[in-house]
Formats: sequence, structure tokens, C-alpha cells
Amino acid sequence: MKQEKLSHFRFYWHDILSGTTPTSVRVVAPPKTASFTGFGAVNMIDNPLTLGPNLSSKVVGRAQGFYASASQEEVGLLMTMNFAFTEGKYNGSTITVLGRNPVFNKVREMPVIGGSGDFRFSRGYAQATTYFFDPKSGDAVVEYNVYVMHY
Repeated sequence: MKQEKLSHFRFYWHDILSGTTPTSVRVVAPPKTASFTGFGAVNMIDNPLTLGPNLSSKVVGRAQGFYASASQEEVGLLMTMNFAFTEGKYNGSTITVLGRNPVFNKVREMPVIGGSGDFRFSRGYAQATTYFFDPKSGDAVVEYNVYVMHY
């Protein structure tokens, strides 16, 4: 039987709402009566994951899923996404994250609830730190540090 091990991944998540080829698309608008938090809004994502903070860095995968504004009191998102690896040793495997993301906190922690391929039965956590945010366009680059126990 394989021995369980801890792996650490660091990559950058590019949430692009602007331009002609956005990677994040609003699929549900918040109600007109929504607070400043945008409570009720939902975005589908297919965001590139890169080794460095620049979009020109090597792409190692995609973050696919959605985030939804789930708080009326602060900008707090429900994040539901798979980190789908497209390069290297873990090509074809995924890590699944499901959790709360209070976006204006310096570091946000979300649980890893599983995965596929090399990450079957995985568990752990992901820490997100905003690297760049443009309030005008909504574009963001977020550094993710993911710690995963897997076989």
C-alpha cells in the first residue's frame, strides 16, 4: 500500500473579468436590492494557474468552478473549484476546494475536500493571498499555497 505524503503547491490564480477573453463570467447578477457585497452574484471560472504572478508565466493548470457572493455583511465568497493540473507529474489530476473566502482578509484559508487521479482521497487546505486587484476591472491575481495529504 502506498504511503500517504504531504505535498505543497504554490501557484497564481488569474481571475480575468475584463477584455475580449475573460476567464471569469458573471452568470447570475445580484438583485437590485443587494448590499455593497453583491450578495447573490455568481461567476463561473476557468482561470489559468501559473508558476509566477505574471500571466506570461508557465501555465500549470486551470481553476474551474464558480464563486458566489454569499455574505450580506462583508465581501465573502463561496468558492467551489477544481485545480486541474495540465503539466508535469500531476497532469490530469485535480484538487478540489470548497470553502469560504472573505476576500479582504490578508490570508484566507479554505478546505481541500478531495481530488482525482493522484489526489484521490486527498485532504488539506488552501491559503489565498491577493497579489493584485484592479477595482475598476475586477481583475485579480491571487497567490495560492495548497497543502495536500495524498497517496
